[in-house]
Amino acid sequence: MSELYSEHPAMFKTNPLGFILSILLVPFGIGLLILLAWHLQNKASKLSVSDNEILYEKGLLSKERSEFSISSVRTVKVKQSFFNRIFGVGAVEIYTSGDKPEIVVTGLPDPNKIRELIKSRQHDGNP
Repeated sequence: MSELYSEHPAMFKTNPLGFILSILLVPFGIGLLILLAWHLQNKASKLSVSDNEILYEKGLLSKERSEFSISSVRTVKVKQSFFNRIFGVGAVEIYTSGDKPEIVVTGLPDPNKIRELIKSRQHDGNP
C-alpha cells in the first residue's frame, strides 16, 4: 500500500493575514503563543490517501482516526475561497453516505489533487 497523498493543513497559506498579524505580535509575547497553538493544531491533523484507503487522523495527546475504503466514497467536495485558490489550499469534505460529511479538513495543500486521486482510484476499479 503506497501513499499517494499525505499532508497536514498549511499555516501561512490558509490564513496569511492571521499569520502576519501573529508575527507582528511576537515582540509582545502573545504572537508566539498564537503561532505555537496554531502550529500544534495544524500538526494534530493529517489526511492520507493510499491506493485503496483514506485515513484522517486528528489529535495530539488523544488520537481520533477515521479510515474509509475509497470504494465507499460517494462524494468529494472541495471548497476554496478566492485567496485559497491563489495560495493553492482549500477545504475537503468526504461523504460516504448520508447528508453529513464523514471527514472535513480545512487548509489542505492542493485539495483538487485529493479529489482527483480518489475519483481516479474509483474509476480504475481499485477498491
